[in-house]
Amino acid sequence: MTTSTASKTSATLGGRQPSEQAIDAAIDSATRLLRLPTFRDRYAEIADAAAREQLSYRAFLSELLLAECDDREVRRAARRVHEAAFPRPKTLADFDFAANPAINPATINTLAGCGWVSKGQSLCLIGDSGTGKSHLLIALGTAAAEAGHRVRYVLAAKLVNELVEAANERQLSRTIARYGRVELLCLDELGYMELDKRGAELLFQATGGDDGQLVLAVHAACGGEPSEDCVGVGVEVLVDRKRVRSWRRGRVEAGGHRELPRGPGGLLAREPA
Repeated sequence: MTTSTASKTSATLGGRQPSEQAIDAAIDSATRLLRLPTFRDRYAEIADAAAREQLSYRAFLSELLLAECDDREVRRAARRVHEAAFPRPKTLADFDFAANPAINPATINTLAGCGWVSKGQSLCLIGDSGTGKSHLLIALGTAAAEAGHRVRYVLAAKLVNELVEAANERQLSRTIARYGRVELLCLDELGYMELDKRGAELLFQATGGDDGQLVLAVHAACGGEPSEDCVGVGVEVLVDRKRVRSWRRGRVEAGGHRELPRGPGGLLAREPA
């Protein structure tokens, strides 16, 4: 529908009481032109409710516009989650804390508030297989996307391969710039791979370099007590050079992160202090 068509529709409604069919057609056309899908889909429902509750015209309009704003934010959040490219949906509501007693629900819920993302801090989830690291990584990334942050999920091996190919094709700057547009990079399964020096350096460049401008949520798996040797060169490059220098439990780190206590084989996370 063009602007001239909208003006013509407005003119046909002026000076007389239009039929219900004409009103519906005009609203449908105008809301499509203005891209107001919730307005179009719910105006009749909200108008009927306003009539029952004897709301003023202004109150009715307010209800309708607020419904459009709320639905638009829901759609935006869903789009950000989709663009993050998570492999499967995972939420904190689905996480079984009873099966993972070493993980403190209060701490995870605090992390879900995404204050650490806003402050530019990074998070490391470290532990043995089956302790829920990937679930928490995706769930916290989803929470960040829903909160308005630009998020991207990627397997560490896939990212390294992409960077190596880009470097070989002289497209590295473009690839790094693409990842640099996100606010939070969820890097999964870092501890499962061994990186050579070139791969580690490329990964370091893609994740913000010495400036550390890109916020990371890293899943690094290992058995037993975490250590630099256990998690390998990848975590040493990405985390140690971001001023988080020790894997020992219970210490407050220079990088503004602290480790969460865990039981044997449990999950260890670095939480913003």
